[in-house]
Amino acid sequence: MRRLLRDIVMFVFGGLVGAVFGVALGFFLFPYVFPPPPATETLSEADRSRLVATGTFIHANPSDPIHYGKGKVSVYERTVFLEPDFEVGPGPAYHVYLVPKASIRTSSDIKDVMFVDLGRLRSFKGSQRYSIPAGVDLAKYPSVIIWCERFGVLISPADLAAK
Repeated sequence: MRRLLRDIVMFVFGGLVGAVFGVALGFFLFPYVFPPPPATETLSEADRSRLVATGTFIHANPSDPIHYGKGKVSVYERTVFLEPDFEVGPGPAYHVYLVPKASIRTSSDIKDVMFVDLGRLRSFKGSQRYSIPAGVDLAKYPSVIIWCERFGVLISPADLAAK
């Protein structure tokens, strides 16, 4: 009787561990197996008011094949526009930040830095636009980054060059 009870407990425990592992693996693999369609947003004439800066997203840590980014970004007076060639590796809870620090290459580079969160990344690929809140002095923000809120990881930085 004791052995039967132990076997049942082990079976239930193994089933729970397997289910948790399967769900975690599913969350990780889901964006790779079923990627969302690329974004195709455009800029209106009001958004194209005046080009302030441009930059290119880079793969900050080449030894990390999962967290990468590439493509161009354009910053206008009221809008950050991720160009059609923009792409990042999929993941959870990515956000677009304006950061008042240049040459960001690691997650620790933005520790204790006051950034402007422009919102959640809407797609891992394609053109997207994000409104800049009123009162933000773009001259004080030389970087745009893609940041994973859930895990506190830098995905891809872009250094901005004034136009």
